[in-house]
Amino acid sequence: MKENPKYIRWFNEVRIEDVPIVGGKNASLGEMYRELAPKGVKIPNGFAISADAYWHVLNSCGIKDKLEELMRGLDKSNVIDLSERGKLARELILSAGIPEDLWEEIKLAYDKLSEQYGPRPDVAVRSSATAEDLPTASFAGQQETYLNISGYSTLKEACSKCFASLFTDRAISYRIDNNFDHFQVALSIGVQKMVRADLATSGVIFTLDTETGFRDVILITACYGLGENIVQGTVNPDEYYVFKPTFRKGHKAIIRKNLGQKQIKMVYGPGESKALTRNVEVPVVDRGRFSVSDDDILTLSDYAMKIEEHYSEKSGKLTPMDIEWAKDGTSGELFIVQARPETVQSQRDTGVLEKYILDGKGIVIAKGKSVGEKIASGKARVVLNIDDLHSVMPGEIIVANTTTPDWEPVMKAAGGIITNRGGRTCHAAIVSRELGIPAVVGAENVTQNIETGQYVTLSCAQGAEGIVYDGVIDFHIEKVDLGLLKRPSTKIMMNLANPDLAFSLSMIPNDGVGLARMEFIITSYIKIHPMALIHPEKVTNTSAQNQIYYLTYGYKNKEEFFVEKLAEGVATIAAAFYPKPVIVRMSDFKTNEYASLIGGEYFEPKEENPMIGFRGASRYYDERYREGFALECQAMKRVRDDMGLTNLVIMIPFCRRIEEARKVLDQMAINGLQRGENGLEVYVMCEIPNNVILIDEFSELFDGFSIGSNDLTQLTLGVDRDSELLAHDFDERDPGVMKMISMTIEGAKRNERHCGICGQAPSDYPEFAEFLVKEGIDSISLNPDSIMKTTVNVLKMEEKI
Repeated sequence: MKENPKYIRWFNEVRIEDVPIVGGKNASLGEMYRELAPKGVKIPNGFAISADAYWHVLNSCGIKDKLEELMRGLDKSNVIDLSERGKLARELILSAGIPEDLWEEIKLAYDKLSEQYGPRPDVAVRSSATAEDLPTASFAGQQETYLNISGYSTLKEACSKCFASLFTDRAISYRIDNNFDHFQVALSIGVQKMVRADLATSGVIFTLDTETGFRDVILITACYGLGENIVQGTVNPDEYYVFKPTFRKGHKAIIRKNLGQKQIKMVYGPGESKALTRNVEVPVVDRGRFSVSDDDILTLSDYAMKIEEHYSEKSGKLTPMDIEWAKDGTSGELFIVQARPETVQSQRDTGVLEKYILDGKGIVIAKGKSVGEKIASGKARVVLNIDDLHSVMPGEIIVANTTTPDWEPVMKAAGGIITNRGGRTCHAAIVSRELGIPAVVGAENVTQNIETGQYVTLSCAQGAEGIVYDGVIDFHIEKVDLGLLKRPSTKIMMNLANPDLAFSLSMIPNDGVGLARMEFIITSYIKIHPMALIHPEKVTNTSAQNQIYYLTYGYKNKEEFFVEKLAEGVATIAAAFYPKPVIVRMSDFKTNEYASLIGGEYFEPKEENPMIGFRGASRYYDERYREGFALECQAMKRVRDDMGLTNLVIMIPFCRRIEEARKVLDQMAINGLQRGENGLEVYVMCEIPNNVILIDEFSELFDGFSIGSNDLTQLTLGVDRDSELLAHDFDERDPGVMKMISMTIEGAKRNERHCGICGQAPSDYPEFAEFLVKEGIDSISLNPDSIMKTTVNVLKMEEKI
């Protein structure tokens, strides 16, 4: 290659400051290749064809003036006119071809790459616009990428197409929306050695949670084959969450995994076929298991952390990143193939909390992955192909199989988007976030189940699961200026059951979680009675057997299914509020509730009054459930010891006697949860009069008390709280109940033990909360929707006191 090429820059010659020369994508690749490869982050080598080459193409053939004329007076709202002008512009650039002097440099660079990787190396040819990946705008996906390019002729054609793709309809529209002059933006091309992910896996990494902006997690998506399917949204990928703070401390901090369907994978086209890539079906057995090992996830997390730290140091502030990765199926190595700053959540105003709340209920017609946290209602418009796009009216809800970058000019006017396929990092998700509209992706069969003209409501405000309802359901928005709130002396904690809501709810000012209910995780994510997993031979019902087989598919050890899912659910909550305390109550189902779990009927006795029957602590050492409790303990030990979430506090419910407390603590110790070891604190629910009467004795065994006002009220007054006949007599404000609570707070203080309350009463009755503050309770745990109001009230009460 000649000594001083005019248009070629190798990755090791490029830095992030070179965006005007080689575009954002190439500048980022060069920065990583120079600065991060020495730190162990693997980047495939390659070279950039500079922006000067683009201008050389336009000027050498004299087409710049014609392009300027084509773009003059363009109205982007006229989709047909936009499409026609874009097509003509691309044809002009394609007809210009590649000037001979430029092509000679490209060939020589490609030859040099072959010295490193072998003859005719397969490369990815990627567009890199000179204005892309700015802090507030991402040009990702606006131009084209070509994969599995090998040999001179296909390389030359791909380069020409890349130059032309600066005038795709979506790129033109995007520049207009972001006030970029069409002729102040140029296009550089990256030519990078392909990673043989077609023989393995690939995906996308975000160094924050894409839906809530929660900064302490890494989200990794993965599918089989080349990563274009994830970006395009044609597959529902696997998802993995890694918790940064404990990962930094050396813990195996994968706090959550979601299995995707991964129906197809993109591989190389056969032989000399003109189809450079193609999609093939993934075998059913592979769809049912995770596509990436835990070790690979941890390696990718290490890469992501190093990339985020490097870019944060460069910018002088935390810079969340959007990263593409691939695993080589021949060498087994993991590579980073692209990285850019994340441009949506990182730009949010974190000083104002905005919460969308449904005001009613409706018939659920679809469920998928939620994108964002908003709600939208409107008339559905089913779009089966690009030819249907012109019919979409402003405010309509687009319903489609997937979306592609060509749809973007129309998506800008949509009220929301629903797709059959796709994950959180697919095209529909990325664009919806950037546009600030809700989307439900990977909802399956929505194009068959929803009709054009049908009114629907899509809600992304209920956690990770997005829900589509039939008809229009009213909703409202609550906004809170977080900068105006002081913190009261009384700790205001949160009652929480659903891990899907944890990241979002953690942004409400709080002092931790006073009650994390394990039962929701078991019923929603596990669904199977733990004893049915330990003793499957006792489950004789064919339907139950089939359900267990389906839910635990891919787990050789069925008990591990229970432990892993429970650990992930609890870890998600503990991570969201870390390092604040998260008090997790061990399972407190009643026997009738346990029996309703899959296989539960074979292990549960029938009781006349389960409310005061075989529940809570009495189960944990009993032979009928002791093995099930051991699985619960294993899950909690995994969260604390393996994941490093030592802010987890364990709480024992419905502990009737001192001797029972000792038996439970012994069982915990046998299963690796020794009170005091690794800072483990164990609390007890104070919900039985005996807990109050013997509070000094219970204080010798436990580190704190949490008053369960619901059960303490029913057992103090002798009122079954489930009885409709006696509902009028159930009142936590009864003088006798309040005397019990007062005695509990005083007794806990006397023994220097923490005392909080996690029952419903403080959420419902302001005067009850005032009583607790006056008594000097340490913490009040509330339902999320009561926290802001109660915080304000408690501040006023404390000022009075």
